[in-house]
Amino acid sequence: MGELNANIDTLFAHQYPALAPLWLGAAAPNAFTVHGDDAPPYYLAKKGAGPLGQTDPLTRAFEHAIGGTLTLPGITAHNAYTGATDTLTVRLADQTEMKALHMFTTGDPARNATFVQFADPNYFITDFPASTCETCINPAFAWNHGDIQPEIASTWLGFVGPGVQRQGSNATWTDHADVRPTMLSLLGLKDPYQSDGRVVTQILTGGNSDNGGNSNNGNSNNGGNSNNEGGNGGTLERLGTVYKQLNAPFGQFGMDTLRASTHAIKSDDATYTAISGQIADLTTKRDALAAQIRTALNDVAFSHGRLSEDQARAWIDQANELLASASNLPG
Repeated sequence: MGELNANIDTLFAHQYPALAPLWLGAAAPNAFTVHGDDAPPYYLAKKGAGPLGQTDPLTRAFEHAIGGTLTLPGITAHNAYTGATDTLTVRLADQTEMKALHMFTTGDPARNATFVQFADPNYFITDFPASTCETCINPAFAWNHGDIQPEIASTWLGFVGPGVQRQGSNATWTDHADVRPTMLSLLGLKDPYQSDGRVVTQILTGGNSDNGGNSNNGNSNNGGNSNNEGGNGGTLERLGTVYKQLNAPFGQFGMDTLRASTHAIKSDDATYTAISGQIADLTTKRDALAAQIRTALNDVAFSHGRLSEDQARAWIDQANELLASASNLPG
């Protein structure tokens, strides 16, 4: 029992013997390194000259080797459990898509990968020395993390205590960024900074939260807002819901742009440039709209702010337009 380890160095050398001398070994003019994971980031560089650009022909050829093209699967691995040959790549994100997924930092550019390979959830991909196994079972680890598949990305969270509904399981769509603001709202506390998440009103009592109220027990002096303080509760909850689908990495926008990014990277250069431009444009619009919604939701939740019905509905419409545009991207 254990996860499947895949040695990307040896896989690359054996499956792409014409490309390998460009990347592996002391005499190679280029180098790549991988941060071992089920969704490993790849760092590509020309020795002595620094990171390769996103559209550099060497980058594009390497991406096609790892991730495949529209007609070829890319890197594969022998499954030590089943004996089958598995295609490792499920999705690909270049730096344009990494910005859409909040995986890109301006604070330390050296940390930004050239691209990320979201792989088969059974594999842990790393660049072990060539002396280790190409693919093998690693009994030290029984399960993978960090990828996009539901069995990895879906987790459970329990809230219990004063102000929380006794309702058993709840299918409300949330992510980790929502945990802290919900806890703070229940505790009557607030952060000195703006949260990327929102208060999960669907699990709270009071303030007509069953109908979408932005509620914290309906008690405005504990740091929350009842249904009457922030505007129409149902509209406010719809705004919070569409905000998550627009801004959360696992939301609809992120997953649709990731699908399109994969298609773009696997395509010819002209198609890649066109789709990447569309993703970049949508991400810029998303960031601007998400910032407005985030400020409003935090203001209502923690500063007794008010949000007009018309403004909330306008933002909901804009968000849905962006989600539709992302859904209609090629791929």
